Amino acid sequence: MNQQKYSIFLLLSVLSLIGCNYWPISTAQVPSKTAAKLLSQANADILATPLTYQIETYKSQVMGGNRTYGVSLPPGYAQNSQQRYPVIFLLHGGHGEPITWFDKNKGEALKTLEKLYTTGKLQPSIIITPDGNDKRGSSRYWDPEYFDGSNGKVSTAVGNELVKVVKSRYRTLPNPNFWAMGGLSSGGWGAVNIGLHNLNNFSILFSHSGYFRDKSGPSNSPITFIKDVPTQAKKRLRIYLDTGSSDIDEVKEGEKFSQELARLNIYHVFRQFPGSHTWQYWREHLTDSLTFVGEQFKAAQVASKDKNLRHD
Repeated sequence: MNQQKYSIFLLLSVLSLIGCNYWPISTAQVPSKTAAKLLSQANADILATPLTYQIETYKSQVMGGNRTYGVSLPPGYAQNSQQRYPVIFLLHGGHGEPITWFDKNKGEALKTLEKLYTTGKLQPSIIITPDGNDKRGSSRYWDPEYFDGSNGKVSTAVGNELVKVVKSRYRTLPNPNFWAMGGLSSGGWGAVNIGLHNLNNFSILFSHSGYFRDKSGPSNSPITFIKDVPTQAKKRLRIYLDTGSSDIDEVKEGEKFSQELARLNIYHVFRQFPGSHTWQYWREHLTDSLTFVGEQFKAAQVASKDKNLRHD
């Protein structure tokens, strides 16, 4: 067999193994430098595939009607039919909708995700953008109510019901250490608030320019409610916060919440960057929050492997 035919044979073999999610990790088992190079190129080609998104519909029992969400599946999802993936929920802010994080004039999340996947800072993940609006709908005159209230059980709809829908429709990793939720502005508050009420589903929370005390009361004010979170859940929690330095009120909110998290020994980071309450700021710093999420996914993966080894 000549070199060209041998290389083609190896490439097809490698792609077959990748499709079965069976490629051995040990470099000692790689058949040749040529095969290793072909494997690396195959992975790079998959990761370089342009991402897409779709808007899907499901029937919500808790909201009493059809609800929508956006979804972007990871590169190679269709080819790797046995592989399961982490999940990230991205919540919109006021006057937003499921498409907002994907909109090229607003969130441009696909561009950020492609960069993070190809640089290895974030594992390919299932990205979900829920409809966070309550029964009043979307309006510039009010923010979504990211809690269970008189205008709908939004916290349950997003933090529990939609989780079940996603698990039934896609190949997800079930462990909450591989589920993250974040958002911007009121969606930043919403992600932390809903996450704290659904810690059986989410362990990683992040907020851009969010606030942590809500007028609806202490049960929906993370800075207060977090004191009642069970100890074991506090140990699992990983929280990322950032705010533009010109966003004076949000800076104060972030500082106070960060101090409370430190007092409770909850793992978190709080960062300030130049900027204000704008899409330019949120687009730029989605990279930072998702890099944090990627670090937590890697840590959870290592912990999971160590646990399995101890039980072998």
